[in-house]
Amino acid sequence: DVQLQASGGGLVQAGQSLTLSCAASGFPDADYGIGWFRQAPGKEREGVSCISNADGRTYYADSVKGRFTISFDNDGTTVYLQMNSLEPEDTAVYFCAAAIGGAFWRTLREEGYDVWGQGTQVTVSS
Repeated sequence: DVQLQASGGGLVQAGQSLTLSCAASGFPDADYGIGWFRQAPGKEREGVSCISNADGRTYYADSVKGRFTISFDNDGTTVYLQMNSLEPEDTAVYFCAAAIGGAFWRTLREEGYDVWGQGTQVTVSS
């Protein structure tokens, strides 16, 4: 079974950086995507970024383009979300999720994802 473990959240000041990690295991021999989502208090969960293991393509929400970078480690077992120039509006619980096969997940819609990890809290103070 696919398992995901997110980590790396914390409290930072506006303008600082933080890197989240998503350790992934148990994937079948298939193309898949890993995505990061976030949910702020009182708001719906939204897609932040995702990456394909097959072609390496990456996708970003407009709100984080140019500030966040998603990547795989060399082994392809961990996905990082490098977050720069953090803003108080980035405060949320961040989740990583996996999509096995298909392409709908590239739209960053949560319906496209099959497995979810637990969240990690990111708090950005002003």
